[in-house]
This record gives sequence, C-alpha cells and structure tokens, in this order.
Amino acid sequence: MKIAVNKEKIKNLLSRAVTDAVIKEHLLKLLGSGKTLRVKFGIDPTSPDIHLGHSVPLLKLRQFQELGHRAVLIIGDFTARIGDPSGRTEARKPLSGAEIKKNFKNYLAQAGKIIDIKKTEAHFNSEWFNKMKATDFYRLAGHMTIQQVLKREDFKKRIESGHDIAATEMMYPLFQGYDSVMVKADVEIGGEDQLLNLLAGRKVQRAYGLPEQDILTVPLLEGTDGVRKMSKSFGNYIALNDPPAEMFGKTMSIKDKFNIKYFELCTDVPERKIQEMGKLLK
Repeated sequence: MKIAVNKEKIKNLLSRAVTDAVIKEHLLKLLGSGKTLRVKFGIDPTSPDIHLGHSVPLLKLRQFQELGHRAVLIIGDFTARIGDPSGRTEARKPLSGAEIKKNFKNYLAQAGKIIDIKKTEAHFNSEWFNKMKATDFYRLAGHMTIQQVLKREDFKKRIESGHDIAATEMMYPLFQGYDSVMVKADVEIGGEDQLLNLLAGRKVQRAYGLPEQDILTVPLLEGTDGVRKMSKSFGNYIALNDPPAEMFGKTMSIKDKFNIKYFELCTDVPERKIQEMGKLLK
C-alpha cells in the first residue's frame, strides 16, 4: 500500500539535524515514490538510561513515522557485550548478561517518550545472533579486511596511544550490518560518528543479496560538560527519565553557546522561531 507524499515534510526530514545522507538522491526518490520504507535505528543497552543524545536520531525516526514509514528499533543486547568502538580511546568494560538485561528493562518505555512504540517494530539482536553457528560467524567475518578496520580514525588513535583493540571490536560494524540484513532495512539512522558502521551495513546487505540501505546521520550533541559528546560512558548526559527538577538543573548548566543547537536537535520548534531566538541571544 502506497503512502501519501508530503514534500515539505520530506524536505525538513532531509535538511534539519542531518550531517550526511547516503545516497541522498536515491533516498529522495524512495521518499517520493510512496513506498513504505523500513527505517532502522539501534541502541546498545550499555546503561539503564536513554538520554537526549539518543533523542536526536529518535526524533528523526519519528519524522519517518509521521510520513507513514515503518520504524524498526534494534535493542543491541548481543552487541552490548562488545560495545560500539566508534570514537572511543579504549575498549569498553565487558557487561554480563544480567547487567544488559537490567539495563534494557525500560528501554521501550523511554523510547516511547519520542517515537510511537505501538507503530514500532522492536527487536533484540540476540534473536538472530544467539542462533548463529560458528560457520555463520566465519562467513560474516569474511566481509571485512584488517586493512579496512585499521583505516578507522578511532582505531588509529588507539594504536598510537598504546591501547589494545579487541578482535570483537573489529567485528562490531559487521554485527551492526547484519542487523540490517535481518530486518531488511531500507534506511538506517545513526550519529555522525557511526558513519563507518552504517556503510558497513550497506556492504553486508550487498553480500547477502539484499538492496543496500540508505543512510542518514545526525549531529552529535555535546553533553553537560560542554566538551565531549553526550554519552552514557562519560556520565555527561540528561536522561529522558530524569526527574523534572534534575533535568532542569542539568539543562541550565549547559553553556549558552549550545542553546540554539539544543533547540535544533532536540525539539520540533520551527526553524523560523529558532532563528529569531538566535538573533535575540546575539
């Protein structure tokens, strides 16, 4: 069944809070075709909280929902055992199954503050990874070379600083890409630091005989320290489940220079009003 095409909403979808689109022309054509797209976003439950940094891609996912497309939310209970190495200077501390299960207990309820959970297809990626045999992992591993892995800027920095890179971390982009195979993603959303992982998804889909997903990356939101990206690992985040008074206090601690960026990335306040606020701040 074809869906209605809203050119104005499509324009906003591809322009606001977007750093890159791969391949933009193809995605624009798909959005204008009336085809219902399967749009994927994944979160690893490395802590119990979903935060404002996650709200940026979740808001983008909601925009796809509002256009009539199918949101596919992946909770990476398998990949959380490894942890996404993107942008990290050292390996993550391994999590036990019990810790991961405790962390994702309220994930759907938290994500439901932004997206329409009733219209969202949710999966735990252990659904397929726990069923895979050694030969399946061997086949998957064959789709990336050590040379490709070592070209990553984050891995280069770790090697230069004397930090180890685990073999499982090198496999992470392939695991994320295999998620796209299993849910037959047409589009994947992620932070701008995720681009290499998302591109790996295209490669893995191609290897498994599927059309390559288009990609939409969103800007990273600086955390309450005003220096690093908002992250559970850095503890500089505002959780969606924080009590109102605590959320207010954390928000007021953010440096003024980030006010407009927060409005652009974390709200649906019209661009015109944000521009007016920017002029007033100046």
